[in-house]
Amino acid sequence: MKVQSPVIQAQNLYYEINHHHNQLRILQGLNLSIISGEQVAIVGCSGSGKSTLLSLLAGLDVPTRGNVQINGQLFSSLDEDGRAAVRAMTMGFVFQSFQLLPALTALENVMLPLQLKGSANAQALSMAALDKVGLSERTSHYPKELSGGEQQRVAIARAFATAPAILFADEPTGNLDQETGQRVIELLFGLNKDAGTTLVLVTHDMQLANRCERKLLLSQGVLTEVGAA
Repeated sequence: MKVQSPVIQAQNLYYEINHHHNQLRILQGLNLSIISGEQVAIVGCSGSGKSTLLSLLAGLDVPTRGNVQINGQLFSSLDEDGRAAVRAMTMGFVFQSFQLLPALTALENVMLPLQLKGSANAQALSMAALDKVGLSERTSHYPKELSGGEQQRVAIARAFATAPAILFADEPTGNLDQETGQRVIELLFGLNKDAGTTLVLVTHDMQLANRCERKLLLSQGVLTEVGAA
């Protein structure tokens, strides 16, 4: 049986910040390997460094020490433009705060990353993505005209429209009520299954975490496997 190469790999990852003239270590010697198509939840208490880890894995920030590789590409060998190019080609993002641009309609928000990639059929792909999340009638609405659940569905459509190999989700149900959050969970995992995307999410929602194939606890700067769903 052929062993799959990891699509995401973190090796001996350290992250430190200066806090009130003291060096605060957020991550210490962290190691992580994720293969293509896996669903991985990272859980832990507030302030444990979960969002920091996600930022490092996505190349949005750089570690104090250690390496992150995406499909064998070493992030430390790239400048910010190079890391941004890797993100644009391989990653999608869903955030707790939705991160929609208020001056753009739902359709325009979904189209934006496709246009940045130079897609010739950005509008058609975006319309199809919004239809999949049940918002084909809301394409011309601005974020302020949408409910929180609808805004998150737009964000999910935007993330999946580019057909990313990897989807990072940071507390995707954190600003939603339980019922709306459940609908978003079903949508997220349904689209993930259909697309075969590698899903890495940070969450306090154990119902969401338990849907993943792997659950990892971040505590005192290191990851511990705590079992599968």
